[in-house]
Amino acid sequence: MSSSSSSSSALSLPGDPPGGRRAMAVWGIGVSVYFVAVIFRTSLGVAGLDAAERFHVNASALSTFSILQLLVYAGMQIPVGLLVDSLGTKKVLTIGVVLFTAGQLGFAFSPSYGTALASRALLGCGDAMTFISVLRLGTRWFPARRGPMVAQLAGLAGMAGNLVSTLVIARLLHGIGWTAAFAGSALAGVVVLVLLLLFLKDHPEGHEPEPFPHRGAAYVRRQIAASWREPGTRLGLWVHFTTQFPAMVFLLLWGLPFLVQAQGLSRATAGELLTLVVLSNMVVGLVYGQIVARHHTARLPLALGTVGATALVWAVVLVYPGEHAPMWLLIVLCAVLGSCGPASMLGFDFARPANPPERQGTASGITNMGGFTASMTTLFAIGVLLDATGDNYSIAFSVVFVLQALGVSQILRLRRRAARRERERLVASRVETVHVPA
Repeated sequence: MSSSSSSSSALSLPGDPPGGRRAMAVWGIGVSVYFVAVIFRTSLGVAGLDAAERFHVNASALSTFSILQLLVYAGMQIPVGLLVDSLGTKKVLTIGVVLFTAGQLGFAFSPSYGTALASRALLGCGDAMTFISVLRLGTRWFPARRGPMVAQLAGLAGMAGNLVSTLVIARLLHGIGWTAAFAGSALAGVVVLVLLLLFLKDHPEGHEPEPFPHRGAAYVRRQIAASWREPGTRLGLWVHFTTQFPAMVFLLLWGLPFLVQAQGLSRATAGELLTLVVLSNMVVGLVYGQIVARHHTARLPLALGTVGATALVWAVVLVYPGEHAPMWLLIVLCAVLGSCGPASMLGFDFARPANPPERQGTASGITNMGGFTASMTTLFAIGVLLDATGDNYSIAFSVVFVLQALGVSQILRLRRRAARRERERLVASRVETVHVPA
């Protein structure tokens, strides 16, 4: 048997959902919700300089927009995972769409810095309910062996949303103005809400989840404790922590100011480089998904290789002699940053096989906290360092290396325990398959 077929059979479990066209259609509705959520989440990334001017704030106050949004997002991940496991995908996604649409609309009409902050917090709360729900929807509608590719495709849809922010929101912002651009984009939330209510289903017929009749604090503690005890969940969190944040910070807020103010580029050229990050992410996501689907053991080398490449290119850019880095180097930087998103998806490929179906939402929530916690920390640190050093981007962006070192140390500490536990669960699932009556 070939290595690819071995990997597929290793990931197949008894009772897997069938997948197929209907699964793609239902899952596609969930993905469209995530797509719109990412448009709203990243819309500030192309409006950072405009926001600073509109609300008369400095770098630290500007970074607070994204920090608060990510703080709410990260803080909601475990509660959202628990909600998805207990209420189902459709109800949680519905709440999420209502919240992030209200947040985007509120941001459009915010007359002051304080109301704008509240709107971004509301948006972050709704956004937090989307990705975990989409991952859960994938596990309910597709076989386990499709998990890596389904996760990467979900991430691809998110980056497509980022691309819309970079190309469309930016043009609308400078064409029709702040209020019209953000209020107009909020209509997309209404569209996906209608699709969601009319067509989305939590699971295919015959694949209903096990009932959980007893809810409450004891259930919550059990779900979190059981998920956290799995080394694969913790390894997934640290992989997500270490890989996601360099690109997230660049796209969400600091990329445009860095390219314009520190590298002397025009806004148009900087926008093209941000677009390159997104396009690179989409291409690399497809490649990583195919590799992991065929060779499950490639997960960790891909993750660590991405971290190493990101650190190397950032170091060269920040220490490059002269006032500005050359364009070819900035292109390489943006292309490499594009691999961070797909690498962060690998974190879910460690958490997924480590947990049974009834804990997938909780485990995914724990994993998803990693990258957003790192992003929030880095956004804050860069803003503080820029104010403290008079906009010295080389010093400010050096915080990236500190968080990468922390994450890599934890990945190396957990990798053997996670691999051993995953083998044990695989053997147990095969034993169950042997004893399932015909």
